[in-house]
Amino acid sequence: MKRLEEKVAIVTGGASGLGKTFCLALAEHGAKLVIADIKEKEAQQTAGEIQTKGGKAIVIKTDVTSEEATLAMAKETIKQFGRIDILVNNAALVYGITRKPFTEIPPAEWDKMMAVNLKGVFLCSRAVFPQMKKQGKGKIINLSSETAFTGSRHMVHYVTSKGGIISFTKSLAVEVGQYGIRVNAIGPGFTDSAASRSIIDDISKYDISLTPLGRLEVPEDLVGALIFLASDDSDFITGQTLVVDGGRYMH
Repeated sequence: MKRLEEKVAIVTGGASGLGKTFCLALAEHGAKLVIADIKEKEAQQTAGEIQTKGGKAIVIKTDVTSEEATLAMAKETIKQFGRIDILVNNAALVYGITRKPFTEIPPAEWDKMMAVNLKGVFLCSRAVFPQMKKQGKGKIINLSSETAFTGSRHMVHYVTSKGGIISFTKSLAVEVGQYGIRVNAIGPGFTDSAASRSIIDDISKYDISLTPLGRLEVPEDLVGALIFLASDDSDFITGQTLVVDGGRYMH
């Protein structure tokens, strides 16, 4: 039996990048997928890949910054699949962001970063909570970042939002543990993805000298942590952030 057989998973920002990798991996392990993304066309392509391989996947166009949209996401998931077992809060604003000193970050850009990266996690978690509470079990997995521990020059709004996710994860874990809901986070290192390539001129020049495992991270490196936290294997783990970065940051 597959580790996530008959589980229902929502992945926000699942149309492309890390989110797509997560969707494909969850489906491979038996989960039924809800791809919640504002990019509906790309999401349909990802769903098609899953369906071609014999998996089940639907697309729900979702703006994670909208309370109405996130509530509709949860409602439609329950309508289609009858339950919600896993929420992967992956949607984030990073693609195309230009590094700049904090004194040059427009307040509107700061607000947008917080709306997508932090408020979106709050709204999506709140939307799925009633169903997970009713079931007596659920897994919420939030995407933070290694930079929340180490900082990153000229990306203060992004790093701040990812640091907030760690605090949110801890606090929510305390609050919802009594209902059998586990809340954890994954902190990826700098990963070779379309988003990363949009903010660095030549990704091949990324300094891996501080990475003990000696190479650049790829999306597939995060799959093991994701499946572990989504499965019953992690049932006595909550409020934690698992850093997956090849050893650059150790704690």
